[in-house]
Amino acid sequence: MMPEEIPMPAELTDAPAPVAADDAVRAAGAPADAPVVFDVDRLSVLYSGFRAVRDVSLDVSKNEITAFIGPSGCGKTTVLRCFNRMNDLIQGAVVEGSLRFHGVDLYAKDVNPVEVRRRIGMVFQKPNPFPKSMFDNVAYGPRLAGIRKRAELEEIVEQALRGAALWDEVKDRLDKSALGLSGGQQQRLCIARAIAVRPEVILMDEPCSALDPVATLRIEQLMQELKSEYTIVIVTHNMQQAARVSDRTAFFSVDVDAASGDRTGELVEYDRTEKIFSQPSDSRTEDYVTGRFG
Repeated sequence: MMPEEIPMPAELTDAPAPVAADDAVRAAGAPADAPVVFDVDRLSVLYSGFRAVRDVSLDVSKNEITAFIGPSGCGKTTVLRCFNRMNDLIQGAVVEGSLRFHGVDLYAKDVNPVEVRRRIGMVFQKPNPFPKSMFDNVAYGPRLAGIRKRAELEEIVEQALRGAALWDEVKDRLDKSALGLSGGQQQRLCIARAIAVRPEVILMDEPCSALDPVATLRIEQLMQELKSEYTIVIVTHNMQQAARVSDRTAFFSVDVDAASGDRTGELVEYDRTEKIFSQPSDSRTEDYVTGRFG
């Protein structure tokens, strides 16, 4: 039996959520045709009373890759972790504003965070395979969901590994430890583990930062392949990577309070990736993407 599901209204469809007409950042980045998966409205995150990120508003579109870029400390990862409620695991973290997934408030009291994380998977910065066999790594989520029959698990594992472009490399040694794989293979195994529970969204927090250029290219190619089936949101410090793989890019920056010195992340601009990198609307974005600061 699957974990308790997010309560979804019967009329919920893939139709785009309405876009606030007075929100310039949201409107600039909003798609004209693709259904909206995430509707983020004035999202703020506080850690023990300190406002780490404030008033983020954007829409994330179905079957697109959305990249979050910006200098260290600007709140990119903090916002990403809101999308599958990972910040719930941090003591003192408080999320304000609205974050809707197909119109459902992810932070409503009757929403099960376990089910949120099943539907919205996450791949972390450093590959983190379990100290188990490759098979058991990928089968871990389905087993938690109650799938026990070996034949079913074998089919799921094969499909997930094929989806992560790893099957041909490991199919003859699935009983071997995942820790024996290369870094790039480990990251693809982690992607396979994420998609084995059939999520709709994959979040990636700097998925290539620990990889060499060859492995990085393979992960980027994989992202392009996966977006036909999944909506992908990535955090990256690599602006060339954002320009290569993403459909839309959100640029975050840091506002420093002159009196206290407190640093708060804020969304500066969100738009089609080609526009962000060629004709940004905000001078701060242009300064960052051209390397004048950051």
